[in-house]
Amino acid sequence: MPHSQTSPSCFGYCQCCGQEHFLFSALAEKHCLELMRSLQEKKRIDISASNEDADPHFSTEYLFGQARGKMFGILVCNDQQGSLHLLKAFSGQYNGIWEVDGWAPPLFKTETFLDISQGIEKKIKQLGREIELHPHNSDTKNSLTRERKSLSQNLMKDIHALYAISNFSGETKSLEEIFNGTGIPTGTGDCCAPKLLNYAARNNLTPLSLAEFYWGKENLSGTRRQGQFYESCTDKCQPILGYMLCGM
Repeated sequence: MPHSQTSPSCFGYCQCCGQEHFLFSALAEKHCLELMRSLQEKKRIDISASNEDADPHFSTEYLFGQARGKMFGILVCNDQQGSLHLLKAFSGQYNGIWEVDGWAPPLFKTETFLDISQGIEKKIKQLGREIELHPHNSDTKNSLTRERKSLSQNLMKDIHALYAISNFSGETKSLEEIFNGTGIPTGTGDCCAPKLLNYAARNNLTPLSLAEFYWGKENLSGTRRQGQFYESCTDKCQPILGYMLCGM
């Protein structure tokens, strides 16, 4: 649901200290509006690059096509000398790319992620094509389906193990440690807030305000509209945000 400035935009319960931690959005929203204007005018996310150096992969046309829009966010924070810093992030990948200059990186090493996933993903897609060739409920089709499911589940476990999640108490945990045996939703750790907070924690920056907005074509369910602010998602973000905000 759209977010109100009078309620926390980023929050969660921390199992370690038994408290809820949160950030408000008002200060960050002002800077988000400036980012929206830049996206509108430049129509690309590599906004600091010259027109000659702009990469077509980073055009915002991508957000208005079949892929639809995505969430963007800004974290306002202070360094140890009291200077103000603005961090920005986009959710997930942008047009198949994890890292873009000037934007907060993912919570894992991209090279390791690609090494682990690329070969297995090709095998999973190949199995999918083979499955389509066999009659429904045949022994071969069922066997291939089980093999594909097992590969997918094991790949997801390997990917989740790559995530190193830091907080402001100087601690780092894996997703498995934070969720403590419960199911980890797909995409956990890839949203704007976790990216921003993780970068801030690792670089000794103190968060002051965080806001997230949607940009691009409305999502299929109609719950995300361009230019609207939204609080951090309930299923993927809030279970880890309490831990990530701890120690501020």
